[in-house]
Amino acid sequence: MNARIDTPAATARAVSRVIQGLPASDGAGVKLTRVIGQPQLDQLDPFLLLDEFRSDSPGDYIGGFPDHPHRGFETVTYMLAGRMRHRDSAGNAGLLVPGSVQWMTAGRGLVHSEMPEQEDGLMWGFQLWVNLPAKDKMTAPRYQDIGPERIPHVALEGGGQVRVIAGALGDVRGPVQAAATTPLYLDIELPPHGRFETGVADGHHAFVYPFVGETTVLAPLRDTPLARGQLGVLGEGDRVVLEAGVNGARVLLVAGRPLQEPVARYGPFVMNTQDEIRQAFSDFQAGRF
Repeated sequence: MNARIDTPAATARAVSRVIQGLPASDGAGVKLTRVIGQPQLDQLDPFLLLDEFRSDSPGDYIGGFPDHPHRGFETVTYMLAGRMRHRDSAGNAGLLVPGSVQWMTAGRGLVHSEMPEQEDGLMWGFQLWVNLPAKDKMTAPRYQDIGPERIPHVALEGGGQVRVIAGALGDVRGPVQAAATTPLYLDIELPPHGRFETGVADGHHAFVYPFVGETTVLAPLRDTPLARGQLGVLGEGDRVVLEAGVNGARVLLVAGRPLQEPVARYGPFVMNTQDEIRQAFSDFQAGRF
């Protein structure tokens, strides 16, 4: 199907900041690029962290992410290549394959691991952390394990396609449900010089992240080119217009309703106060996760 969303040109969002991802490592030495959750951009409410992991060298990822706790937020893992096995302290298990998504609500707490199920080849994907409001931080943990066949693809006029993971593109809705932040999560693939536009809820914080090729965010007063690995924080408005470079592009467009609440954060715990962080450590050490 074809999709086009037309809204007034004056409300197109411009890029307010360009953030360069930084080399980092996490888990048992997994090498990655940290885009949100680093000194240039500590958070973009409600988004707390964005990591891209991409390597065909087993030494960069083979250690995986052994058992570790979480409380107070959601993790979103989107796999592009490779296989990752998830297990948790409640006995849940799942396999992330290329094109699949896991949206995990840590809530009041769990201990889980994410380990590669391959010894060579490309491992490539993203992990996004999404904050939870105070009223939901101690909710029961849950998983939305979404296979690639459940993610709708929308064909674009002039070529290209969009994978709708969360939110909606026209009448097409993604499979992820996250009421607290009503997120939009699109994987947009464009041919050379291809153009894409869509509505984004006014007041929601949003970013664009090209992970293949280059793209330009078009706005009435300022067009901003973004190279692969550069995140563009979007300003105010109710639509986004993108144009791919000479070699085409593949881009994440993510938006969500800001919570506008205090954030107390330490390692794998994200709460509203330092007392709640201390309680999280106490509960974890006492085996109450």
